[in-house]
Amino acid sequence: MFFSHQKEVQKEVSRKQISIINREDQERLKELTERYRLDETKQRIETVAKSDIVILAVKPKDVPEVLQTWGHLFSEDQMLLSVAAGISTSLLEQHVAGKMAVIRVMPNTSCAVGQSATAICPGSHVSPEQLETARLIFRSIGSVIVVDESLMDAVTGLSGSGPAYVYYLAESLEAAGISAGLSPETSRALTVQTLLGASQMLLKTGKAAEELRREVTSPGGTTMAGLEVLDQYQLDEAIKKAVLRAKARSVEMGQQIAITF
Repeated sequence: MFFSHQKEVQKEVSRKQISIINREDQERLKELTERYRLDETKQRIETVAKSDIVILAVKPKDVPEVLQTWGHLFSEDQMLLSVAAGISTSLLEQHVAGKMAVIRVMPNTSCAVGQSATAICPGSHVSPEQLETARLIFRSIGSVIVVDESLMDAVTGLSGSGPAYVYYLAESLEAAGISAGLSPETSRALTVQTLLGASQMLLKTGKAAEELRREVTSPGGTTMAGLEVLDQYQLDEAIKKAVLRAKARSVEMGQQIAITF
């Protein structure tokens, strides 16, 4: 759990405003404290009562225990940002103080390089100013989009789990390049740059993926020959099913955890 002391929306939070709690992994807590040069005296439970913003960053299965321990300590003056997959804002609101502002957040692992695709949705008691504060916080690790909560499980299936699908594709492309005679190093370099270049084309041209695909696919050419194989194996349907299954699993997790409260 991360606690940030912030009275107003700011472009940058100072180290003195940040406190971290990690109940089980003290080595990790020490590593983060040293890496970001945080005040060691503030990395303790007592700081939660003074925190304006609380980021709940635990595994979904641990949320009931965390809120049973901490929920009654929160106040309506604080804001809770939850990155726990599948846990609805309404469920969180039931286990915190009064009308505490709760915002559900779904980033992805690309946040490690400042390129997360993050979706957020506000709960029942979130003001426009609080929502903007959440946007500012998560904009520091990538792009942020606000969605209706009914779509958060879909977000989890698409962008939350999405990096793993892309890595799976990268693995397959690298292996295919090696099978075609390239060295592992060359195959990796070409794969990484191809994925990067294709992403930049989508981003910078503003064109739909279908349009870009058609532009690079000449009738009777090499790309068409490869795409015919992908169509034969119904790659598009497999990807669709993967996203929908991940979405369904997010729903299942939320339902399972709701029962444990």
